[in-house]
Amino acid sequence: MTKISKKDFKDIVAGIGFLLPNICGFLAFIAGPLIISLAMAFTNWNLELHNVFKTEPIKFVGFGNFIKLLTEPDFFRYLGNTLFFMMGIPFGIGGSLCSALLLSKNFRGGSRRVWGMVIVTVMLIVSLGALVITGLGGTAMTMLICGLVGVILLSGSIGGQTIYRTLFYFPYFTAGVATFILWKKLYSPDTGPINNALKPLLNFAGPRLAAIPPWGAHLCSGILILLLAAIFIYAAWRKFLLWRDGESGTLSLLIGLVVLSTPVIFSCFWSQFKSVSFLFPALLIMVGIFIVYALLSGREHQCPLDRGMANAIVICGAAMIFIFILLGLSNVVYVLPQLASDGLEPPQWIADYYWAKPSLMLMGFWGAIGSNNMLLYLAGLSGVSQELYEAADIDGASPFQRFWHVTWPQLANVTFFILVMSVIGGLQGGFEMARTMTQGGPAGATTTLSYYIYTEGFATGRLGYASAVAWTLFALIFAVTAFNWKFGNRYTNE
Repeated sequence: MTKISKKDFKDIVAGIGFLLPNICGFLAFIAGPLIISLAMAFTNWNLELHNVFKTEPIKFVGFGNFIKLLTEPDFFRYLGNTLFFMMGIPFGIGGSLCSALLLSKNFRGGSRRVWGMVIVTVMLIVSLGALVITGLGGTAMTMLICGLVGVILLSGSIGGQTIYRTLFYFPYFTAGVATFILWKKLYSPDTGPINNALKPLLNFAGPRLAAIPPWGAHLCSGILILLLAAIFIYAAWRKFLLWRDGESGTLSLLIGLVVLSTPVIFSCFWSQFKSVSFLFPALLIMVGIFIVYALLSGREHQCPLDRGMANAIVICGAAMIFIFILLGLSNVVYVLPQLASDGLEPPQWIADYYWAKPSLMLMGFWGAIGSNNMLLYLAGLSGVSQELYEAADIDGASPFQRFWHVTWPQLANVTFFILVMSVIGGLQGGFEMARTMTQGGPAGATTTLSYYIYTEGFATGRLGYASAVAWTLFALIFAVTAFNWKFGNRYTNE
C-alpha cells in the first residue's frame, strides 16, 4: 500500500478546500432538494394540512400520488399543451438554420447600396408618417418598429455581417420576463401595434372575401385537403424507397407511417370539408399498394430493424406538423366568406382560448431565430470544407442540391445536439412564459407541466402531488433523451 507523503496530503486538502464551496452548493441546492422531493412524492404532504398551526402527521401513501396523476384529466391536458408547444421546435430549428445561412454571407454594400438603403429608410418612415396623419391606423409604436427595420438594413449595408449577427443575437441578452412583458404589450387587442397594423388590412379585405361564393371557398378548402394528401403520399413513398434501399429498417418504416397517419386520422373528425371522410380509406388503400409493390419488388439491401429511426421521427414529424397546418388552413378557408360577411376583426391573441397557444408559439419562433442555436449553426457552417462545395460546383449542383447534399449532412452533429436540447427544454419549459403573460389561461390553454407543478406545489400547497408530477416529468424527459441518444447518434454517424 502506497503511503501518501505530507506534500501530497497538503495538496489534496488544498484541492478539497477549493472544491468545498462547489460541493456544499451542490449538496444544499441540488442533491438535497432532489432527495427531499423524491421522498415527498410518496407522501400526502399538503401545506394546508401540515403546517405550524396543525399537528396532523405526514403519511406515507406509496404510489398513491402517481396513480392519482394518471387518473387526473388535468395532467394529460397540460401534457397535451406541452407537446403542442413542442410542435414549434422544427420551425425554430429551421428558422435558426436559415438565419445562420443568411448571416454566413457578406452583406456589406458599396456606396450605391448604402445610399439605396438610406433612401428606402427615409421613404419607409415618411410613408408611415403619412398613414398616421391620414388616420389609417398607424401608431407611434408602428413607426418606431418600421424605423428600426430601416436602420438595421442601413447598418448592415455599412457594417456587413458583423452588424447583422450582433443585432440578431442582441434580443437574446434581454431577460426572459422583460421580453414576455414586451410581447404582452404587442399582443394587446386594443392598443397593441400588431392589431393596429392588422385592422386597416382586415377592413380592406373583409368585403372582398365576403364576396367569394361558397363554392369557391369550398374548392380552395378541397385543394388544401388534396395538398395534405399529396404530402402524405410523397412522404410515405419516400419511406418505402428508403426501406427498399436498405437505408431504413422495418420498425422505423412502421413508426414513420404511424406518425404521418396521425393528422390524416384527425382530419376525418376535424375537417369542415365533409367529403374528406373518404380520404383516410383512400390513403390506406394507397399505402396498401405501396406495401404490395415493396413486397413484390423485394429489398435490395438488408439492414437492422431500427435503422433510420431518427429520420422516421424528425422528418415524418415535421411532415406531420405541416399536414396539421394545412388541415387548420382548410377549415379556416372553408368558412372564410361567412366570417368575412360578419366582419373581420383582429385576433384577441393571448386573451383568446384558441389563439393563445399559437400566439406564444409565434413568440417562441421569433426568439429561436437569434438564439444560441443560430450561433451553433454558424460555428458548424464555418467548419464545412470548401472543397466539398467546389466539388459540388464542378458536378453542376444547384444551390438547393449544395445545401441538401453538402451543408445539411455536415451539420448533422449540430442539429442532433440542438434537437436534444430543444426537446428537453420544450418538456420542462413554459413556466416563465405562462406566469408572466397568461397566468396559465385562458381556461388553462397555456398551462404546461412545469407551470402545473408550480400551481400544485405553491398555489394549492399539495407538495407531495407536485413532487410526483415533477418526477414523472423527469422520467419522461429521461426516456425521450435516452431515445434520442440511442437513435440520434447512429443517424449522425450514418
